[in-house]
Amino acid sequence: MSLKGKTLFITGASRGIGLAIALKCARDGANIAIAAKTETAQPKLEGTIYSAAEQIEKAGGKALPLVVDVRDEDAVKAGIDKTVQTFGGIDILMNNASAVSRTPVAETDMKRYDLMNGINTRGTFMVSKYAIPHLAKAANPHILMNSPPLDANMKEKWFAGNTGYSIAKFGMSLVALGLAGELREQGIAVNALWPRVTIATAAIMNLLGGERVMRMSRTPEIMADAAYAIFHKPAKTFTGNFIIDDTFLYGEGVTDFEKYRAMPGEPLAGTFFVPDGDPQPPPGVTVTGKRWD
Repeated sequence: MSLKGKTLFITGASRGIGLAIALKCARDGANIAIAAKTETAQPKLEGTIYSAAEQIEKAGGKALPLVVDVRDEDAVKAGIDKTVQTFGGIDILMNNASAVSRTPVAETDMKRYDLMNGINTRGTFMVSKYAIPHLAKAANPHILMNSPPLDANMKEKWFAGNTGYSIAKFGMSLVALGLAGELREQGIAVNALWPRVTIATAAIMNLLGGERVMRMSRTPEIMADAAYAIFHKPAKTFTGNFIIDDTFLYGEGVTDFEKYRAMPGEPLAGTFFVPDGDPQPPPGVTVTGKRWD
């Protein structure tokens, strides 16, 4: 298993889950196009496209930092064209960029609503659209969304209190669902990956719980390991799947999930959008209310 020489276009790869996936693949010698907005460091957002590029190069990969706002059609097209000019093509598209604001409808600013849907749903749709012609030329092409399962998951509890965000995030999964059908005959795999518990990222720290939930989270490496394994699956047959990270990794032979804890000994905080009745996680992980312990 190796992604040496493969080219990945990863949105939102300057930090968090996107960067973790980039670094995992870079250790194989992969080429990584870092498509993100952050050029200069910000007080609450660690990492830029340039600091990410430096880490990727140190890990053994080749990096191409690109200033890309996935809402900007010209920027998306230019970023994809630059990636193809630099590395000769695109093998894998990781739609990771997302915006989050969990507020009730009456309290949701319309600019925030437009931001979430512009980045999550429309951005995923548009980046995929312009990457498809290049993916069609690859040997084992994959599109992967960082988005939740759809099957049996359209429940009131996942929308009430954060309707705008849920629409935007499930919108990414709807793009995955449609593209899986559209691209199956071309041999381009389209899947979605979602974490069972919260992931220690800037979004958790700044918007969804702060230090307490950060301690009760898993590290982004669990999503990186799952994505890496997905990218090695045969694209012609492994498509149209909505995947939960630990269930999938357990099926791939991973049994040590303690290494992913952000803080050993802390209980794990369950994330939203995990369907009721989802297959049990690995041995030693049990359900306690809404939290995994």
